[in-house]
Amino acid sequence: MIVDSHCHLDRLDFDKLGQQLPEILTAARAKQVEHFLCVSVTLEQFPNMLDAISHYNDVSASCGVHPLDQKDVLDKAKLASLADHSKVVAIGETGLDYYYSKDTHKVQQDSFVGHIEVANELNKPLIIHTRDAKADTIDLMKAHNAQNCGGVLHCFTEDWAMAKQALDLGFYISISGIVTFKNAVELKEVVKKIPLDRLLIETDSPYLAPVPHRGKTNQPAYVQDVAYYIADLKGIGYEALAKATTNNFYNLFSLACRSDVTAS
Repeated sequence: MIVDSHCHLDRLDFDKLGQQLPEILTAARAKQVEHFLCVSVTLEQFPNMLDAISHYNDVSASCGVHPLDQKDVLDKAKLASLADHSKVVAIGETGLDYYYSKDTHKVQQDSFVGHIEVANELNKPLIIHTRDAKADTIDLMKAHNAQNCGGVLHCFTEDWAMAKQALDLGFYISISGIVTFKNAVELKEVVKKIPLDRLLIETDSPYLAPVPHRGKTNQPAYVQDVAYYIADLKGIGYEALAKATTNNFYNLFSLACRSDVTAS
């Protein structure tokens, strides 16, 4: 069995897919996906996201604000209150994304620090998004004791030097379908070096569908394609990769319900 450690179920275009959430989850379960972590990107949308997944024991939630959605000062008290829900197993996604405008860097940094502080207060791991912000991401993690709550650098696309620094802080590294892309040459080499006991897999659906589904709306069932690809890349069997990444998920997100019983 495998786990989709990062997906946005509330952002799937069900009309475009011609399916609703129960069918999407059923299709993924048929591909051996036993658990789904539905990741928050705004506090405003969090209640609706939580309501959509509340009936599924095999779907957990995170709570946080994506750096590109952080337009103003983080409402840290609201984050802490919402994230204290029993369905919430992680804080985020948060982090830094410098790919676009420099105008938001300070707001992103302050928000990231606030998320780290809430994660430490609630003792829930962080889900960190980082793009074009390697030094600042690691520096803020160190300065604000992110190692105390732990977490994962999700959809990782940076270099081995950054991965090693995160691993040294006790963090996990999660790999999405980007690794299957032809031009992801450096990432493939990074994945080969990531210790098996620190590796997670994800779809980041509805974005970044892996080969052979490029151009389609990504969905949790496709995490199996990611798993097969990474197993081949690392020269190990699929079952070994599946077992390790699944155990890693529950070790990190210890509040996630590991159960074969799901709601219909």
